[in-house]
Order: sequence, then C-alpha cells, then structure tokens
Amino acid sequence: MSVWRKLVTAVKGGVNEAAEAVVDNQALRILDQEIREAKEELRRSDTSLTQIMAKRKLAEQKVAGLEKSVAEYERHAVTANEKGDTQLALDCAQKVVDLRGQLDAEQQFVEQFNNSEKTLRANISQAKNNLRKMEQQVDMVKATESVQKAQTAVSSRHMGANSRMKTAAESLTRIQDRQKERSAQLEAANELAESESGDALEKRLREAGISGGNSSADDELARILGKK
Repeated sequence: MSVWRKLVTAVKGGVNEAAEAVVDNQALRILDQEIREAKEELRRSDTSLTQIMAKRKLAEQKVAGLEKSVAEYERHAVTANEKGDTQLALDCAQKVVDLRGQLDAEQQFVEQFNNSEKTLRANISQAKNNLRKMEQQVDMVKATESVQKAQTAVSSRHMGANSRMKTAAESLTRIQDRQKERSAQLEAANELAESESGDALEKRLREAGISGGNSSADDELARILGKK
C-alpha cells in the first residue's frame, strides 16, 4: 500500500470515527426524532386503513343492493312467466344476468378490501407494539443516562472536594509550620535580648540561690562588721 493510499485510509477512518462520535452524542435526540417520524407514518397508515374500511363498507352496501335487485328481478321473471309473458320473463332474466355480473365484481372488491384491511390492520398493530416497546426502551435509556450523568457529577464533585480538602490540609500544615517557625524565632530573639542585658545571668543566679539580691539584713550586717 502506497503512502498516499495509507493517508487516504487514515483520513477516512478519522472521518468515520468523528461521525460515529457525533451520532453517539446525539443518539437520544436521533431516537426521539425517529420515533416521531414513525408515529407520523402510523397516523398516515391509520388514515389509509380508514379509507379502505370506508370503501369496503360502500362495496358491501352495493353488494347488498345488487343482491336485493337480483332477488327482485327473479321474482319479476317468475311472475311474468306465470302470466304467459315469456319475453318479459326473458328480459327480467337478462337483467338478473347483468346484475349478477355486477354483483360478482363488487363481491370481489369486497373480498379484496377485506384482505387489505386485515393485512394492514395486522401490520399497524405490530408496528404500534414495536413502537411502544421502543418508547419504553428509550425511556429506560434516558433514565439510565440521567442516573449516570448524576453519578458522574457526584463523582466529579467528590473528587473535586477531596482535591480541595487535600489542598486545604496542605495549606493548614504550611500555616502551622510557619507559626511554629515564628514562635521559635520569637523565643530565640527573647533569649538573645536577655543575654545582652544580663538578665539571663541574674535569673540563673537567682534560680541557683547564689545571687546577692536574695541576701538578708543579717548577712549584710555581718559583711559590714567584718570590715573593721
């Protein structure tokens, strides 16, 4: 495979992946649109079924009228023959022949309409059942999608909260470390100041019971008399 052919194949693959990503992202919207279109088709099918039923009823009415006319002209033929009017009886018989031809044609129409109505009704019923199942599945998919989005949001917030807590804990530790360092610096400064002023040495002497500041009047008097 040449380099150019490989490049074209790679581009086609990228386009297909991008298209699939768009379809996946819009899957629920596409499903909703397809369901709306299917419902519209079913409404048109219901209209067609209604038209077929109406035509079948008209054909049945025509058949009933033709059957009534056939029976009527048969009676006329019998009556004319009884009266000896053979020609009239033949004319009535011919009329019956013509009516029966029309009757056969209309009965065929009725049978065709019945078959079409039966088939279309079954197809519509099956399509409606399939559509109902599809709507239920879409509802379940939407509910699952909402739950998963909520779970993702909660998980993200939890991770974010953990991250913020970790950051806050690190900040608190830094503040505590700075405070400890500042306290140590203040103690060191105080020690240095006491050392420079001699207060530290006096404090140590007093604590050891050596400093003259703690001598009594008797001790002082003995010191004075000892100079004589």
